[in-house]
Amino acid sequence: MKLQHMVDRYVSYRQAMGDGFASAAKDLRSFARFIGPTADLTAVRPKQVKRFLDGRRPGTRSWHVRYGDLSRFYRYVVSHGYLAKAPLPRVTPQRPPPFVPYIYSREELGRLLRGTDTYQRRPNCLEPITLRTLILLLYGAGLRLGEAVALNRGDVDLTAAVITTRRTKFYKNRLVPFGTHLGQALAHYAANRPGPVAQSPHHDVPFFTTRTGTRVKKYTIHRDFQRLREHAGVRRSDGERSQPRLHDLRHSFAVHRLTSWYRQGADVQKLLPYLSTYLGHASLRGTQVYLSMTPELLHEAAVRFDHYVWEEERDEG
Repeated sequence: MKLQHMVDRYVSYRQAMGDGFASAAKDLRSFARFIGPTADLTAVRPKQVKRFLDGRRPGTRSWHVRYGDLSRFYRYVVSHGYLAKAPLPRVTPQRPPPFVPYIYSREELGRLLRGTDTYQRRPNCLEPITLRTLILLLYGAGLRLGEAVALNRGDVDLTAAVITTRRTKFYKNRLVPFGTHLGQALAHYAANRPGPVAQSPHHDVPFFTTRTGTRVKKYTIHRDFQRLREHAGVRRSDGERSQPRLHDLRHSFAVHRLTSWYRQGADVQKLLPYLSTYLGHASLRGTQVYLSMTPELLHEAAVRFDHYVWEEERDEG
């Protein structure tokens, strides 16, 4: 059997099981192209697999992601009797330290929002109101970028103050309520959005549009956010190679919410499942990724701990 055919079969199997699998499918199809479209499944050798994994630089986080994708693929292949042994390299490089998301301070968020009015240097940049509203939505509602750009007019109910995200990361729809300030920003954008379809009465037109009225693309937003971030002077100083990302707005939303709960004296353990549901996670384990420990969060946790210690000592006395 051809490698390409087996990859297609495995991808179809995983997707039929309800897995999103888009990123892994992309890696596996890239692997099949690298080996060759006519290559037989039994002809793949460990040296070829290693060259694919190494790419430009071995031992990166993406190396281990691709290795995991190939491991699961070959586990399927071997378990179904197509191969006796997986042609994976015997030696794997040391896994790099886990990626640390960037948590924006409220001062940095203010600089980013103010910078949208002056960041433009080229005519193909997004309108300031579009980029500003996207930032407010990603931070204020914790949406994924893909969820935001996929929104249609009918998905944003300004009267009920709720957003409907459809067929998201886990192939589920969910309702995302939003507060008064974000609602005002969304209403202002809805009344002033660029493009010829801005005031269209149809519910299936894009909510976020370019000057020509087309749906905003993720690539464009990433590019313009990088320009905005540099313009606003928001940079990492903790040694991480990557600079603050758009997706870190979602991390910041989760961490700031948790910090606020600590300050309010709320039962954080009881509230975590609500945060997980709001973010659209399948389990609490997915939410834990976003709860990066910042100095501010550590301080609030320490204050809570001291409070419990003093309460216990007073009760015992």
